[in-house]
Amino acid sequence: MTATDTATPQTLSAARRITGVALASASGVAVAVQSRINGELGVRLDDGFAAAVVSFGVGLLVLLVLVPATPGGRRGLAATRRALRTGTLRPWQCLGGMCGAFLVATQGLTIGTLGVAVFTVAVVAGQTGSSLAVDRAGIGPTGRQPVTRQRLAGAVLTVLAVGLAVGDRLGDPGALALALLPLLAGVGIAWQQAVNGRVRAAADSALTATLVNFAVGTVTLLVAFAIDIAVRGWPGGHLPTEPWLYLGGPIGIVFIAIAAAIVRFTGVLLLGLATIAGQIVGAVLLDLILPTAASHPGVNTLLGAALTMVAVLIAALAPPARR
Repeated sequence: MTATDTATPQTLSAARRITGVALASASGVAVAVQSRINGELGVRLDDGFAAAVVSFGVGLLVLLVLVPATPGGRRGLAATRRALRTGTLRPWQCLGGMCGAFLVATQGLTIGTLGVAVFTVAVVAGQTGSSLAVDRAGIGPTGRQPVTRQRLAGAVLTVLAVGLAVGDRLGDPGALALALLPLLAGVGIAWQQAVNGRVRAAADSALTATLVNFAVGTVTLLVAFAIDIAVRGWPGGHLPTEPWLYLGGPIGIVFIAIAAAIVRFTGVLLLGLATIAGQIVGAVLLDLILPTAASHPGVNTLLGAALTMVAVLIAALAPPARR
């Protein structure tokens, strides 16, 4: 075996990781946009659960048309049924959409009060620690990933960077209490990305895995919305007429499909860190380009966003972990 032969797999692996990081970062920017959209929709409808049902429902309708219309989607559905029947895919591994539903619900419930930046730091805090645990437990399709010093350093630096970016907005005790919801949602994101990767592997189709995610999430949200109506009554808001307020679901399709497709190359932690970097950059850009009453990005916010990208690079350039 020549030196070229031995070097090629390592180079390919590094190239796939870097490509995965770039795609995950871009999807993170999309998540920041989705957060702003669903937060505004929750304000218009005066109900976060209603906004989440609309967002997930629109995404599910798109997928119910798209997946059966594509050969890969049809093959993926058949493969998923076979995997569930034979036990190679466990039913609990198809429940990642429940965590996605909770995340979207917290967008509608909290962003109107917290703003995108504080919402993001709470999600990051939960997602980073959870990603380390999920990788260590081997829940994702990459198997067990040890917590190396470089990966841990990237995770810790990410939390510090996000804290620097939005630290001046965390002085309100009421906001900190409300931030517990996106914190818990962040914990669930890592598990969602891991099990969705398992579904993608079984179906050999990221689009099919996304459909499973949206179907489970929509059912979960409908149950939560029914309970919400029983307790508080019908929402007082009205469906808005602006088409852009209904784009949260399609954006979610892109995010879930990308995550399910690339998690086998990146692992859950690196996928999460890259997504976080994109979310921070997206949140800063939104505050600069489309400011709201709570938007005031300063020097610390910009420095924190830059430091987040450095943290992701530290984790991305770490040598592949031995299994």
